[in-house]
Amino acid sequence: MSPAPTDLLTNLLRDVSRSFHLTLRVLPGAIRQQIGLAYLLARATDTIADTEIVPMAQRLDALNALREAILEKSRNGAAPAPRLGELARHQGSPAERVLLERVGEALALLRQFTPADQERIRTVLTTITGGQELDLRRFGGADGRRIIALRTEQELDDYTYRVAGCVGEFWTRMCRAHLFPDAPMDDASLLANGVRFGKGLQLVNILRDLPADLRQGRCYLPEEKLSASGLAPADLLRAENEGRFRPLYEQFLALAQAHLAAGWDYTNALPRRCVRVRLACAWPVLIGVSTLTRLRAENVLDPARRVKINRAEVRGLLARSLLCYPWPWAWQRLFTRAAN
Repeated sequence: MSPAPTDLLTNLLRDVSRSFHLTLRVLPGAIRQQIGLAYLLARATDTIADTEIVPMAQRLDALNALREAILEKSRNGAAPAPRLGELARHQGSPAERVLLERVGEALALLRQFTPADQERIRTVLTTITGGQELDLRRFGGADGRRIIALRTEQELDDYTYRVAGCVGEFWTRMCRAHLFPDAPMDDASLLANGVRFGKGLQLVNILRDLPADLRQGRCYLPEEKLSASGLAPADLLRAENEGRFRPLYEQFLALAQAHLAAGWDYTNALPRRCVRVRLACAWPVLIGVSTLTRLRAENVLDPARRVKINRAEVRGLLARSLLCYPWPWAWQRLFTRAAN
């Protein structure tokens, strides 16, 4: 059972999903609405967490209220949709403002899916919102003059799992249930690579957005690793320190690429007949590894040089993937080509 068509899962989803909209458009219809709604609700919780003009305590209350409504938990039965009008008024993006204003409709759509799909969506959103809450509490009081860093590699790994690795699990379980339930597969390996896939995409974001995050007081690279390299988080605010920082940065680039290589293995483990879902997986992997290639050649501490794969390059990646798909040898070379 799927909900009736709604502009929440078409126009609004397009307006708030940015590059992820490419993936959503190509997904098979059997899973497109479930994954689209999960994304929409995750984007709503992320918007709440990121509304810095609102005091942290108020954002935490709103985040918890929305999480309870998603889980349908309250002392008196199903939790009502939270009123997010004040938060909505503080949004600079019109699409994000509309998203918060219409979150009740999104919650109503959730209840129209099958119980199994509702449970999958609620499970991943529980993990994501837990990560968002942890992030809010961890970086409370941080700003460009007071940088707070993650302490250990384990904290970084946990963060990338909570906000993205868990999505790999959710995606895998949804695809398995609806697209290839009877295909003989190594499910443990598929799930593990799905988690690494998500972690890799998030780590690319962290490495690309490092200068901007630092100026908001957030350093996702572990303090223990920086200290071992003779650096403090504040040292990363100065572009002239890039040479000292580069050896450590290369270690994280290598980790991100290894995760994305696992994502490529994940993509190729899916049944070949599932063309749409394989393309939907291949595109973020190829864009991610292309971004890593670009980061290797830039001063990554310079806030004026934000690395981004432009639209023409994205269209080129998409076109090559479509042209190469009929030939497995050419398809396999796509990852190597993007990585060089």
